[in-house]
Amino acid sequence: MECAARGRTPCVGPATRRCARCEAVSYCSIAHQIAHWSHHKHECERLEKQMKNVDVLNEFPFTFSPEATYRICEKQETRCSFLAKRHLHQVGMWLHECCCGASCGAFDRLNKGWDLSSHFCPCSGPESAISEELHSWEDYCKWRCIPLDSPVALLLHWPLTVYHALQLVGITIPNPEINDKLYIHYLGPEKELLQLVVFGELRALFPGVRIHVELVGPAIPLHRDGEKISISQYARCNSDECSCKLSGDDVIFKTQSDTTSAVTLQLWRGFYHDRYGDIVKDKDSFPHLVIAPNAGIAAYTSWLPSIELMEKMNIPVVFTDYCEEACHLAARCIESVTGRSLGLPVQLNPFRQPVAVEDSVLLLPCYSNCFLFGM
Repeated sequence: MECAARGRTPCVGPATRRCARCEAVSYCSIAHQIAHWSHHKHECERLEKQMKNVDVLNEFPFTFSPEATYRICEKQETRCSFLAKRHLHQVGMWLHECCCGASCGAFDRLNKGWDLSSHFCPCSGPESAISEELHSWEDYCKWRCIPLDSPVALLLHWPLTVYHALQLVGITIPNPEINDKLYIHYLGPEKELLQLVVFGELRALFPGVRIHVELVGPAIPLHRDGEKISISQYARCNSDECSCKLSGDDVIFKTQSDTTSAVTLQLWRGFYHDRYGDIVKDKDSFPHLVIAPNAGIAAYTSWLPSIELMEKMNIPVVFTDYCEEACHLAARCIESVTGRSLGLPVQLNPFRQPVAVEDSVLLLPCYSNCFLFGM
């Protein structure tokens, strides 16, 4: 836990002194707490209300939930220890799920497997089509016949958040507006770039639909700018006898012309407002949805011209962030640009990642893709 007044003057020790009212922020000393009050007094009551929802934020159906929520928040466990117990620490697609992989520079890898047995992961198509909308991780796991001790939700929260965002804005299957093609602009990918194969799960969620996702952001390596990636199969398990091994094709393969794959990704380096013209030169690339996971709008001024652009586009835009407070600050930024309140109010994402973020500035539990809101 960091001192909420860090950077004003040097901290004198660990941040162990909580605000007595909201209990959402901590300080290294009473001097820093007093110095920070002029800022904190404007957020204290709001944070106090958010802290009352801690139990709801930490509520997941998984057998590992106490280990991945309360114990990580209380520093009794770490993401590293959670992954190590499951033999997934610094492995393949899981590499960026803890701080150990933060600086490995592995975004050039196209990892193709779950590194789990077939019992624990969706390495082949579903046994049946979705009969009704999925509203929770429990719904998803039941449909995909995945046990609740499987950790795959740590990676699947990316495509499931896309699925949930589409449901919220009214894009469901079948839908005459999208026919058999669905175009999504996905802004600001970072660790997803090492986990692109999990977007193949969109094939199961939207059967019979060709899905094209434009991934746009400054974290995309320069030499991969413009690259197309088709996903023709599901991410594979590590069971030698599984049916997912019957095909000799790679799970992910690069292409510039494949139009038959169910999911095609294209990478664009840069900010959305700078690259939008390049993306929509082909009229078919005009999106049905723009989504920006873990956007951090209030923290980056580079979002402002992109928000101006999206306001003019007049299509659904959904953002996510790690906690409700970040969404509140983002909403103020959006309203200052558009002059309007949010079209999609801030709400909890049922498909948020089920492992808490470590070392948050707030004592509020934070999760990747925790809350959604939109224009």
